[in-house]
Amino acid sequence: MSTAAELDRPRGRPAPRLPSLSLSAWLLLIGCVALAIPTMLTVARFSWSTEQGGHGPLVLATGLWLLWREVPGVWPLRRPGSGVVVALLLPVCLLLYLVAHITGIIEIEGFALYGALLVAAYALLGGAVLRELWFPIVYLGFVFPPPDQVVAVITQPLKIAISEQAVNLLYALGYPIGSSGVTIQIAQYDLLVAAACAGLNSIISLTAICLFYIYVRHQANWRYAALLMLTIVPIAIFANFIRVILLILITYYFGDAAAQGFAHDFAGLVMFLVSVLTIFAIDALATPLRRALGNGHD
Repeated sequence: MSTAAELDRPRGRPAPRLPSLSLSAWLLLIGCVALAIPTMLTVARFSWSTEQGGHGPLVLATGLWLLWREVPGVWPLRRPGSGVVVALLLPVCLLLYLVAHITGIIEIEGFALYGALLVAAYALLGGAVLRELWFPIVYLGFVFPPPDQVVAVITQPLKIAISEQAVNLLYALGYPIGSSGVTIQIAQYDLLVAAACAGLNSIISLTAICLFYIYVRHQANWRYAALLMLTIVPIAIFANFIRVILLILITYYFGDAAAQGFAHDFAGLVMFLVSVLTIFAIDALATPLRRALGNGHD
């Protein structure tokens, strides 16, 4: 007769038998928690409240859910990692963490913590488990904010190109619009390119959410999943183009103040919604391709 615990267990996945941990393993876990708590509080305070990092709590929750779902299946592969590798990598991560914490560089501190946690996981679980859990591990990296300089270098050329195309389109439609340097002129109003194209800062958020959808929906069909991933950046660019058009038109018809308040945030929400719906639409339209790459199975 099945017990309640057996009934609650996912079918086909035996419950892992958790071994007793050594004193060194407990000390390692306690150290990880002591490092993680202050850093995560700082990340939540300075990154998760922004448009660029607002996806953090969602990524953390869904990433932990992925680990909870997949760890039981790979637990039998558990073997403690090489002590030499741990001894070489852990001090480097901790030193980088300490320097970043003292200097207040939260981007470096977050990824140094992430590296230290991965080394600790390798020490306790081994490389075979981490390889099987590669996607949740990579996905959880989106919890931490990337360096602003890196984001600026990647997005600045895209912002300029998007603003130029938006101006060209509206000019062709008869609007009194032009651009000069970092500003867009529409009638008597000036709109900064950086403000209009700020939605590109959320490209990381969009990438994280779309990767989660693709992995959960098409994990078994990795060829199709890889092709769908290639559409994320073009979709983000298209959605931000729509956002810029909306902000310019709001400025033209309702004034500069309207475009800087609620409408600015609303345009960002529309951009994100357009991006996600476009991914869903492409996925639906590409059903024949998915079946061909998956040999009829998804």
